[in-house]
Amino acid sequence: MTQRDMAGYLDITPMTLRNWRKDKQNLYKIIMQGFAVEDIKKLLKESVEKLDSAGEVEKKK
Repeated sequence: MTQRDMAGYLDITPMTLRNWRKDKQNLYKIIMQGFAVEDIKKLLKESVEKLDSAGEVEKKK
């Protein structure tokens, strides 16, 4: 996700996000950690779905 995408998701301008990075480092860090958690959740969900479908293939054999 780009900085522009993140800003849009947060309903702020990309400039605001850049300013937070410079002037409000703790806030920026928390926001970035939140996006990272969402990315990890998405990857885990995809991995579980792949494992489930692989298990179904194994059951059919």
